[in-house]
Amino acid sequence: MPERWTFGVEPLPQTCELAPLLRRVAELAVALDAPHPAVDQLIEQLRAAEQGLSQDVPADLTPRLGPGTGDRIYVDHSRDIGAYNPAFPEYDLTVTGDRARGTVTFPLAFEGPPGVVHGGVLATFFDCVIQHHNCDVGVAGKTSSLLVTYRRPTPVLTSLEYEVERVVDDRRITSQARLTSGEKLLCSATMEAVAGQRTNLPPVSPRRMST
Repeated sequence: MPERWTFGVEPLPQTCELAPLLRRVAELAVALDAPHPAVDQLIEQLRAAEQGLSQDVPADLTPRLGPGTGDRIYVDHSRDIGAYNPAFPEYDLTVTGDRARGTVTFPLAFEGPPGVVHGGVLATFFDCVIQHHNCDVGVAGKTSSLLVTYRRPTPVLTSLEYEVERVVDDRRITSQARLTSGEKLLCSATMEAVAGQRTNLPPVSPRRMST
């Protein structure tokens, strides 16, 4: 199998521990019937954390991709974004050549209509798993189109299955993906991406180690 496509640095272990916790707390908070003292306490702690972190994060948040660019470290977005960013869904994925499959459970944090995953989150999910598949098999590039077709409401808090299949030529990657619950097709996606060249990628700056 070709070398996996990566672009960016690995997330910090601390960040990967924080992301699912923030997502879980958000899920619990939106399920409350009344204000809760634990939320008041958390808000105070988050405000203090915001103040402390803002002193060490660069003022220029443009990503640092080699000389003459911005000042922010760029974390690899090729796969598992939800592992370090609570705004993205988490999933598992198994790749077998031009096919991939996995499972996903959407928490309440991604609810749109009652009991149903927001359609925009599903589009984000498809883009994530398809590009993860592309990167794992070694040929990836920028998304040029993504068409999502909604067949049935996609439930939150339910283990769902998905599968991806792709075809590649010299210029383009075309992927078909399906999200299912048992035998029921919930939604599907067709995505086209540019078949990129690794040599065209800018250099990724490493982390600056504190002294």
